[in-house]
Amino acid sequence: MPQDVASAWQKLQQVSEQLRSVIRGKDDVIEYVLTALLAEGSVLLEDVPGVGKTTLAKSVALLIDLEYQRIQCTPDLLPGDILGGSIYRPAVGEFEFRPGPVFCNLLVADEINRASPRTQSALLEAMAETQVTIEGERHDLKHPFMVIATQNPAGFEGTFPLPESQLDRFLFRLKMDYPDPTSEVDLLIQQTDHEPVRSLKAVMHVDDLERLQRWVRGIRVDRKVASYIVALATATRHDGRLRVGCSPRGCKMLLRASQARAGLAGRDFVLPDDVQHLATVTLGHRVSSRHSSHAMDETGQIISSIVAQTEIPLGG
Repeated sequence: MPQDVASAWQKLQQVSEQLRSVIRGKDDVIEYVLTALLAEGSVLLEDVPGVGKTTLAKSVALLIDLEYQRIQCTPDLLPGDILGGSIYRPAVGEFEFRPGPVFCNLLVADEINRASPRTQSALLEAMAETQVTIEGERHDLKHPFMVIATQNPAGFEGTFPLPESQLDRFLFRLKMDYPDPTSEVDLLIQQTDHEPVRSLKAVMHVDDLERLQRWVRGIRVDRKVASYIVALATATRHDGRLRVGCSPRGCKMLLRASQARAGLAGRDFVLPDDVQHLATVTLGHRVSSRHSSHAMDETGQIISSIVAQTEIPLGG
């Protein structure tokens, strides 16, 4: 590991430690979010309100000194409220482009499934290509760019299920869930007189993050590990429990996520264990069950069973 990368990696470990002091009992979720950051991917956090989803996203932005914007999704939210648009200035007789909240490093979209499908689709191009097209003109977004979206569980009042094309733009789909009783007691005691997130200070700069992201792209992937990823994807395409299997894009995303997990662990090579660890959260929302296309728990269980049944390459 080059010296400048090693320095950035040490700072990322500090970010991880600080996050664990604010978000109690959710070490696995924190690891996934940091992995997504290194992989330049977006994250969908699904769970009931009040379990710390937005706090986690805000804490990440503060600790890495990312430009952060938050939007509260509602049924009357319009695409222009996210992307921005042209405003006429009578004084000069010209239209002036006013960028929306999407022009940032970290966009937090709260309760994304309360927005209409038209507004949800406004984020498709942003997450896929790091750009947006407004009034026929292309605008590049800032780099790095990441979306952390939260959504209420399916069936909550006033929600619009995310279509498969939208779900596919998220690297991970995670479940925050309730903290264990001990962690929840610690959380209550810790926040009796102040909110810990307000005292967070940046321990890492955006340049450090970009340095790590470039290093992650070059992390070695043995051909046997790549073949293992394809074997998992192929198994989903022929599994009778699934209506739609994993696409080639899903394979690419699992590969990049595996590189990021290796980087987070300080390795410059990917292990089959990285692939196994990330398969469910990377592929679970990219396949559809024959019973319900949005059943997160069901598709996750199917992916887990496929991982358990697929032969692990030796020497990868």
